[in-house]
This record gives sequence, structure tokens and C-alpha cells, in this order.
Amino acid sequence: MPATAYRITDLRDLDAAFTIREKVFVEGQGVPATLENDLHDRTDARHYLARAEDGTPAGAARWRETDNGVKLERFAVLEGFRNQQIGAALLHAVLADVQTELPDAEVYLNAQINAVRFYERHGFRKEGEMFEEAGIQHFKMVLG
Repeated sequence: MPATAYRITDLRDLDAAFTIREKVFVEGQGVPATLENDLHDRTDARHYLARAEDGTPAGAARWRETDNGVKLERFAVLEGFRNQQIGAALLHAVLADVQTELPDAEVYLNAQINAVRFYERHGFRKEGEMFEEAGIQHFKMVLG
């Protein structure tokens, strides 16, 4: 069975997603935990979990509505599961839900510089200049 991703409805899955984000962003990239975990996690964000072929939790993501449209955030794939379509499964699950719930909303994200090509392959385009967030270079990217 290929990688799967779905919207989280169970607290155990939410804990798995937060653990993945902690490992990728805080431990792996040095993002301060106070920046990684924010108010949106417990209020208005919709969370997703991806599982590898064997069922192991391998990736996480979230999205939320903003004044500028729908913002995709916190896409994280554990190092041992990269290049196995985990990120693609997450992105497809998130976009399917967004397009069902808010079909006319602009969809955007802030992509780390090393993920820009991934998002371009999935229909996003860079908008504006490179900027730094949490000490990491990013580009705003918009779908379509």
C-alpha cells in the first residue's frame, strides 16, 4: 500500500503529528519550540498525518484560513521517509479538503528554499522576494 495521508480526528494522531513536527523543525532545523507551536495548533488549524506504506507515522501538515486566503503550513516529513511520496500524499490530502471546503480561496504557503521545487512540481509558483523566517530562507508560493 502506498503512503496515505488524512485529516486528523483522533488525539493520538495529533500527538504523532506534533512529534513529527518537533523532530523535523525543532530538533532537525533548530526552530525554537515557541515558534513551532502556536495558538493556531489548538484553535483554527486543520491537521493532517501521513503514514508510510507500513503504517508508520511519517509526515504532518496543517492549513488554516487567513485574511489572505488559505495558508498551508508545517509540512514536515521525517528524514528516514523522505523521497517516498509522503509529502505528495500530504499535499494532495490537504488540497482536496481545501478545495472542497473553500473552492474559491487563494491557496498559499511559505516554502523553505529547499522545498520550492517540490511545490513548483505540484502547481505552486513563487511570488515576491526571498525572506527569512525562523532563521530559514523562504519564498511565498501561490497555487495556480
